[in-house]
Amino acid sequence: MDKYNFISIGGLVALMVLAWMFSADRRRLNWRCILWGVGLQLALAVLVFRLPGSNRVFLWLNDAVIQFISAAGEGQLFLFGALGSDTSEHSVGFILAFQALPIIIFFSALMALLYHWRVMPAVIRGFAWLFTRLMRISGAESLCAASNIFVGIESSTTIRPHLQDMTRSELGTVLTAGMATVASSVLGVYVIFLSDSFPTIAGHLISASVLSAPAAIVMSKIIIPETGRPLTLGKHIELHYEREPSAVASIISGAMAGVKLVVGVAALLIALLGMLGVVNLLIAQLGGFFGAEPGTVDQWSLQMLLGYIMGPLAALIGVPIEDAMEVGRLLGERAVVTELCAYQHLAQMIDDNVFANPRSVVVATYALCGFAHVASLAVFAGGISALVPQRRADIAAVSLRALLAATLACLMTGAVAGIFYHDGLVTIVSNPAG
Repeated sequence: MDKYNFISIGGLVALMVLAWMFSADRRRLNWRCILWGVGLQLALAVLVFRLPGSNRVFLWLNDAVIQFISAAGEGQLFLFGALGSDTSEHSVGFILAFQALPIIIFFSALMALLYHWRVMPAVIRGFAWLFTRLMRISGAESLCAASNIFVGIESSTTIRPHLQDMTRSELGTVLTAGMATVASSVLGVYVIFLSDSFPTIAGHLISASVLSAPAAIVMSKIIIPETGRPLTLGKHIELHYEREPSAVASIISGAMAGVKLVVGVAALLIALLGMLGVVNLLIAQLGGFFGAEPGTVDQWSLQMLLGYIMGPLAALIGVPIEDAMEVGRLLGERAVVTELCAYQHLAQMIDDNVFANPRSVVVATYALCGFAHVASLAVFAGGISALVPQRRADIAAVSLRALLAATLACLMTGAVAGIFYHDGLVTIVSNPAG
């Protein structure tokens, strides 16, 4: 182990201390939940990074996912022609709307099919059983956290019958788990962004998504500790979902849901990036007013300011100091825009040889893997409030703390990756520009 591995260990502890400082009740700590949650993360990381023979499994899984996504792109290639692929002979280059976002529709349809075949319910119940048994939390929040490993806002519907009777702490965990993880439908988009620059990205993103679920539970229970007694405490509950009458019907339903998601993502990117451009214009003008050098005015931006805030946190989780500011800017960008933009810029930075150490890319990949941003908070809080409008006040009361917990959970996942990173890792970044 080198010094950065030890820094990541210290960062893991420091993040939990930071969460405790913002806790709603510092005297209440569920030590069983915290210790088992951290233990689960470390055990899963050992399987990914250190277990003898895990490299071959990891590479096989990574290659299988990339080949799967490549094959799934036939639909968009047929529909959009050269616009649907950046490898086509007549391609005009990478276009997000035609080459990345359509994969969301495919994965949404695939997940609906796996639900119909009862594959996903079985996998989710397995994770939920593990969380409930080891961390001694309620079956409802365990099931929702497990669902969030694979799906997004729709995970809250799996526990819809229990939402009305949940404690504030449970509602906080539901929100945190939603924002600290990513849905499989958008995970494919990240793979498309990074697969050329980071050949083993698919395997890392899958492991990051799994690692973030226990991290979300730990951070949520520290910041919003349980003060009541959940009705489903320690119980295993059934997953609630509407099963389509046939496989074809499930594909149709999933595809239509995917279309809505694509439109929502596109609208969000247009609105948020436009607003960010306006904010950056104002900040640049402010920089000129305060006498910034003429050549540096264009560098004044919200991302730059957030880099100064998030940079120390990036260094805390094990990013080498020379790369901490750049990773901090990506983390800040994720917080105010979305992780889609952050991952796209991460790919550009890899191609431009921005990072001095490949370790920075691996840690950043794990730390960025989550919906922990302002727009996501509105989506999750609004979506759950629509399911149980009588709990709207409680949801609003815990929402900001849940966003903080989700952000710290993502950083915690990055710290775990930093603990087990080593120079002999088969997932070293391949830089085409280098």
